[in-house]
Amino acid sequence: MRCLYIACCVALGGCSGSSALPVDPAPANVLNATSPPADAATSAAVMPVTSAGPTSAPAPSAPDKLNVLMISIDAMRADMPWAGYPRPIAPHLTKLESESVSYTRAYALSSYTAMSMGGFLAGRYPGELKRSGYFFSAYPDDELLFPELLQKADVRTLAGHAHFYFDQKAGFRQGFDDYRMVQDISVDNTTDKNVTSPQHLQLAIDILSQPVNVQGQFFAWFHFMDPHDEYQNHDGYQQWGNGARDRYDNEMLYTDAHVGKLIDFVRSQPWGHRTAIIITADHGEGFRGDKRRRHGFELWEPLVHVPMFIHVPGVSPKRIDTPRSHIDLAPTIFELLGAAPHDGFQGTSLVSEMRGDLAPETRDVIIDLPRTSDNFRRRALVRDNYKLIAFGDDFRYQFYDVVADPKERVDLRAKKRRAYDELKERYLERVKTIKDVCPKMRHRLKGKRPERDC
Repeated sequence: MRCLYIACCVALGGCSGSSALPVDPAPANVLNATSPPADAATSAAVMPVTSAGPTSAPAPSAPDKLNVLMISIDAMRADMPWAGYPRPIAPHLTKLESESVSYTRAYALSSYTAMSMGGFLAGRYPGELKRSGYFFSAYPDDELLFPELLQKADVRTLAGHAHFYFDQKAGFRQGFDDYRMVQDISVDNTTDKNVTSPQHLQLAIDILSQPVNVQGQFFAWFHFMDPHDEYQNHDGYQQWGNGARDRYDNEMLYTDAHVGKLIDFVRSQPWGHRTAIIITADHGEGFRGDKRRRHGFELWEPLVHVPMFIHVPGVSPKRIDTPRSHIDLAPTIFELLGAAPHDGFQGTSLVSEMRGDLAPETRDVIIDLPRTSDNFRRRALVRDNYKLIAFGDDFRYQFYDVVADPKERVDLRAKKRRAYDELKERYLERVKTIKDVCPKMRHRLKGKRPERDC
């Protein structure tokens, strides 16, 4: 059971603080064009971004009651065009990013879909959740997911997905009023040969066209799959070659076109002007030159550093370079919707810093990869420029400056001993707040110590 999550991994660093976002130039024509292939090892680096003040007129004030649309894209890397990647692989997303509050150092909760999206829906770290223990983790009905709380707050909850794991297996349906799947999806635990963006786009439009779904406030979530392995070239869209990164880039361009149509549809609707849009990825993706190809099993930057930007009506665009985590998405969604905060969430709403009411403060970012049938446990803490990775049951550590060394080539434990000791001590205190839950099927767990349950 390894497909959806063995493919994810590449991202790199930023700075600290926040800056106003420049308006990007109009994207070049990307259909049926040719260009020399970029080197896959070097083009993965995130290029510096020059920031300037916004040139558009001041945005109108935000409506009192917002809807929230979250679009997540499987295996979308952090090195997108708005971060300096030279190929025009996402013109529609690049335009939206220029109009949004963009987090240049955002982190997924884990390095593959089952853990990162399970944690997102619960507003907690995946190791805290009841689950099956298999790689394709199943979450039981008695595990509280935040859409259940939104239903109680009279917010309509909507979702449409395009991979078999999201159907009955994951347990993600709970709390959704309207949850649909793209039809006729093939099932393969080792790869994903489906091409689903056109059907997924139509499914999303169908859901958002139902009067019962949009007559009041709603939260909608659509997870687009096509950049996920297997990478396929799509006719009619610029192709750069047959290498893995070349085909991935074509997949991103193809997905971007369909996501762009969904965004255009939303903005054409009478409720579009009061709908916040969140764009992010469940994890990254690795290629030649990265520590891991595809994704899962480890917590290297290419696997867990992801794009994340949020377009909120009435909020001026800017870039925030302070590290942030998907753990903050649930409380952010609740505040945007005006729903009462939930004490069980581990994160902190981003709304105040997005609106400029508060300066972005330094916070710990925890990344959590629980032990499963297919992988040993991994955890990481990111704070400022530094990242500490804890292997297994915290028996070994590595320490990196991921801004200066985004490919994590130089372990700084010896060179920066004091900084390493301080972050390790902070990590050991911080993870005490994560209440680990032993999953079912404990006998299947990889690397389980005999003296421990999980």
